[in-house]
Amino acid sequence: MKRLLWIALLSCATALAQSSDDAKPASTNVFGAAYPRVHPDLSVSFQLKAPEARKVQVRLGKDYEMTRAEDGTWSATVPPQVPGFHYYYLVVDGVEVNDPGSESFYGVGRESSGIEIPEKGVDFYQIKDVPHGEIRQFRYYSTVTGSWRRAFVYTPPDYDTNPTARYPILLLQHGGGEDERGWVVQGRTDLILDNLIAEKKAVPMIVVIDNSYAQKPGETPAPVTMPPGALKTVHITVSPTFGEVVVKDMLPALDRRYRTLPDRDHRAVAGLSMGAAFAMQVGLSHMDTFSYYGSFSGTVMRDLDAKNSYGGVFNHAEAFNKQCHLLFIAAGTAEQSRLDAANHARAELDKAGIKYIAYDSPGTDHEWLTWRRDLREFAQRLFK
Repeated sequence: MKRLLWIALLSCATALAQSSDDAKPASTNVFGAAYPRVHPDLSVSFQLKAPEARKVQVRLGKDYEMTRAEDGTWSATVPPQVPGFHYYYLVVDGVEVNDPGSESFYGVGRESSGIEIPEKGVDFYQIKDVPHGEIRQFRYYSTVTGSWRRAFVYTPPDYDTNPTARYPILLLQHGGGEDERGWVVQGRTDLILDNLIAEKKAVPMIVVIDNSYAQKPGETPAPVTMPPGALKTVHITVSPTFGEVVVKDMLPALDRRYRTLPDRDHRAVAGLSMGAAFAMQVGLSHMDTFSYYGSFSGTVMRDLDAKNSYGGVFNHAEAFNKQCHLLFIAAGTAEQSRLDAANHARAELDKAGIKYIAYDSPGTDHEWLTWRRDLREFAQRLFK
């Protein structure tokens, strides 16, 4: 009797503990996967069934040891994580593998597991009951590379219902080790624009998200390197070939296919990290084509020289300020090297008398929450 009573009490205690823990499967899990689970305090529990493994870790910013149960299930709960999207791996006997419970995302030069940590009280990148635009796949032939290319195009909610309307363009570039899927999936570009447009904080616009990697026939691809142990940083050499693709092939094809406003006053270009380097190179080298420019976490900013960079466009402040509708320089306050680069560029521009807008994402590192916030701030200032 005592044993039965003890079992009953234990069952009740277990049920109570489970009910008091409001952990939920991450929104980035594959269908039906119970793990990873995000707890109310933003700590995260992981599980992996690997009976033959000798050591398993979670690599999420740092390595966390997992504990093996008798049935070969490995488990770990890691401390509270910063809100936003994060790449991660499981390390099984020293080998990085993707978590079978997680969707895969192309980032840091490979398909990776990823987890979305919810940000309390923030919904600007969440789906809402508002009119929604569409992400469309756009293929065009490049005479510069001698190949077919793919971009994604966001069209605003009224694009199909208002057939006489024409729209400005934002060219939005991904970071190193990512591709045109980054801003679509990890960046949630369509939801950010849908919500801003519904709130009348941004004008309806077309957003084209192209692949920055471009080589002419016979040209050696730019090398991609990843610092040891890094999950979030990839370095790549910026080639001018992509700029040629944009001006000679992509924009003309886009203007033929979509109802654009094909002039510099209605064209913007921006990008994150490596994409910021491409955006500045493409935009400031073609000021007859673009008039809005955005650098999100751009390391290129650390080398900005107001006298010599970009063909000396900053040498004539009055003329530049008249031509440039917006120069936007952003970084996260926790990504110190990029923040230092942004501050260096701002100081150079101040000396030259160049007008710009500065934005620093509070508390975020070199990560997608920084760039979602950057896009929200940048998009509200476009084409007004």
